[in-house]
Amino acid sequence: MKSTLANLKKALKGLVVMSEDLEKLANSIYDNQVEKVWADVGFLSLKPLGSWIEDLTHRIKFLTGWIN
Repeated sequence: MKSTLANLKKALKGLVVMSEDLEKLANSIYDNQVEKVWADVGFLSLKPLGSWIEDLTHRIKFLTGWIN
């Protein structure tokens, strides 16, 4: 997620070429949907993007606490 968002930010600024994948990412964010690339490596959910990110954050905090 970190690298795709960084590349999208650069593409929106015009520093790199907007690829088809970056355009799909931008459209998914605009439509409040989880990008397929993120969903493939993340967890299954029918939630919109905002709720999915919130749930992901809670899962990371839980797993980090459990590991510690």
